[in-house]
Amino acid sequence: MKLHDLQPAPGSKKHKKRVGRGISAGQGKTAGRGTKGEGARRAKGGSLYRQGGNLPFFRSLPFKRGFTNLRRVEYAEVNLDRLADFASGAEVNPATLAHAGVIRDEAQRVVLLGRGEVKQALTVKVHRASESAKTKIEAAGGKVEIIA
Repeated sequence: MKLHDLQPAPGSKKHKKRVGRGISAGQGKTAGRGTKGEGARRAKGGSLYRQGGNLPFFRSLPFKRGFTNLRRVEYAEVNLDRLADFASGAEVNPATLAHAGVIRDEAQRVVLLGRGEVKQALTVKVHRASESAKTKIEAAGGKVEIIA
């Protein structure tokens, strides 16, 4: 078999019906659309969200209201159970968390949450921390420092 012998399987390729090309072609004049009415028009049914005079559905939904706060601060959430791999006495900061694969990027702001337990004494430097996380770390002999 050579490259010029290749061809698609019989019946797998079908030519598109070319309508509106004269009466002898079999699909001329109205091109199978009938006469007049919505179905005979070029843009059948209008746009996707058009509802013929009604209030469009997407405009009646309440979650489309409001605005996007451009100054919103996003935090990478880290729970205490993710700190189990750090050695006792280690300093935990965004750089070490990113290196350990706990957060994606060390430039992210980090919030420490209280799910889980911590057994080793750690020095944790994060942007925010919940009260329960602070008390659990201090109970284990560590301390929490807030980064500005």
